[in-house]
Amino acid sequence: MTAETEVNPAAAMWGSTGAAYDGISFGLSDAISHTVQLLWPRSGEQILDIGTGTGWAARLAARRGAHVTGIDIAPGMLDAAAQLAAGTEPMPEFLRAPAESLPFEDDRFNGVMSTYGVIFTPEPAAAIDEMARVVKPGGRIALATWLDAPEGYIAEFFGLIGRWSDAPPPSPSPFDWGRPDWIESAFDGRFDVACREQETLLYAPDVETVWTEYLEGFGPVAATHAALPEENRSEFRDAFLAFHRPYETHLGVVIPRRALLVRGIAKS
Repeated sequence: MTAETEVNPAAAMWGSTGAAYDGISFGLSDAISHTVQLLWPRSGEQILDIGTGTGWAARLAARRGAHVTGIDIAPGMLDAAAQLAAGTEPMPEFLRAPAESLPFEDDRFNGVMSTYGVIFTPEPAAAIDEMARVVKPGGRIALATWLDAPEGYIAEFFGLIGRWSDAPPPSPSPFDWGRPDWIESAFDGRFDVACREQETLLYAPDVETVWTEYLEGFGPVAATHAALPEENRSEFRDAFLAFHRPYETHLGVVIPRRALLVRGIAKS
């Protein structure tokens, strides 16, 4: 770990699993694909992917001929994204940068997308200002966010992690981005936005597979597990498995997760 990542615990945590995070993106691939479809990248366009992770959305957009720049705060994610994108034409460029301070000139991009990335910014207003600044007039944005559903799987999943972790919950809440009224207010004056609620599904063979994917690929689960005393790690695993057993079906594990997809057009 570099000194730079040491001063940014969030970046270190999210990047700690490296290329294994692509397995998490695999489980989100339906919503990621739909977000790229909402943006509909065209050949030759300049596209920005905020919170690119291992670059799943960036690779999809590049395969449609777009010139994609993916940003993330986590060097571990960016290194993995570059490795996984090898051979993609045109090759995406991956840079370390925060959503609230983009290192690009005004009106640089035809489109901006983010799949469960920008929602974790500590400064939503600044991130929205930056998206509006770097996208061309009439340009598009497309976002996948978690629907603000307190009783839903995602909220309860993060609640499970929170009960076993000393880390404070993110502030402001990423679930703000999952409220259509918040989106319309936050983007007012910058973008004409439209939202659609959608169910995204994760299929897996069994709950043990889900545990392994998250332990190896998802920073918050990996960090929580690593920080626990050895004698408590099996209890965390058991709680994780118990939480997921109600989703077992004759097809294996089927987990419905409620998302909000957002499309916007930049105002002139």
